[in-house]
Amino acid sequence: MIRAAITAVAGSLPDYILTNAELEKLVDTTDEWITTRTGIRERHILKDPTKASSDIAVAAVLELCKKRGITPEEIDLLICGTVTPDMVFPSTSNIICAKIGAKNAWGFDLGAACSGFIYGLATGSQFIMTGKYKKVVVVGVDTMSRILDYSDRTTCVIFGDGGGAVLLEPTTEEAGVMDFVLKSDGNGVKHLNMTGGGSLNPASHETVDKKMHYVYQEGQAVFKHAVYAMADVTAQIMENNKLTANDVNWLVPHQANKRIIEATATRMGIGDDKVMMNIERYGNTTAGTIPLLLWDYEKQLKKGDNLIISAFGGGFTWGSLWVKWAYNAN
Repeated sequence: MIRAAITAVAGSLPDYILTNAELEKLVDTTDEWITTRTGIRERHILKDPTKASSDIAVAAVLELCKKRGITPEEIDLLICGTVTPDMVFPSTSNIICAKIGAKNAWGFDLGAACSGFIYGLATGSQFIMTGKYKKVVVVGVDTMSRILDYSDRTTCVIFGDGGGAVLLEPTTEEAGVMDFVLKSDGNGVKHLNMTGGGSLNPASHETVDKKMHYVYQEGQAVFKHAVYAMADVTAQIMENNKLTANDVNWLVPHQANKRIIEATATRMGIGDDKVMMNIERYGNTTAGTIPLLLWDYEKQLKKGDNLIISAFGGGFTWGSLWVKWAYNAN
């Protein structure tokens, strides 16, 4: 049986760091309020107005190729999970491929908000499993600062910019993407959205004046749904595969809120020592959180480790994957 194994991982972050202390000067909030409710202390922001999501992704994909010892020309397919594309079209995946010289690859963007990377990982694994492609890159990247209202403390304190990428390759070993459960519920649109800029509300003076091109979030409703959905789907993937807490080496959770992560770990019955977390330093980078986690923790991962990857995003979208790690980092 052919499975899709993660054979390399890389991440990328803008240089500028926005601390809670700086946010205190921009909006009615405090460091204590932010850290208590979210666990976030700082986040990276892309300041250069000539750069966009593709530029963050390019740095990650080039590092990925270098680590694996391949050239961009060897990439067959590039899937980019993002809700902050460089432009409406062409797709950011195509722009990334052009910038890195991946002239033999085709690609597409996948918009599932914070679940964009796990949707892409599940999708990319299918192209590997068919035997059609040998090297599939899955990117998760977002430049959330470009769609945030920095006078709205319910959103601007949460999000940051950044992203990462993984390389999927075929394996016949007991490794790779073993199973996944993906969910969605469009009724969640009223709780978390950006209503301006699409075909329903195309850009106009009115949409700009009404701040319709910024993220809108009803924090309590999203929190309630996220706690239940992320914990539930994580338990489901374990039950489906008869995995116990002792079988799981790592929980790799979307970095939206520390309390949501803790609730998911509790549902799984695992301790803090098995939970990947970097929300304190990066905030919520939307589709970028999970590849950034894998990048940060790569040297701690061992071949054969069982990873449960879970996310919840606007839409609503959510899901969980069981991944068996395929290599020992040097």
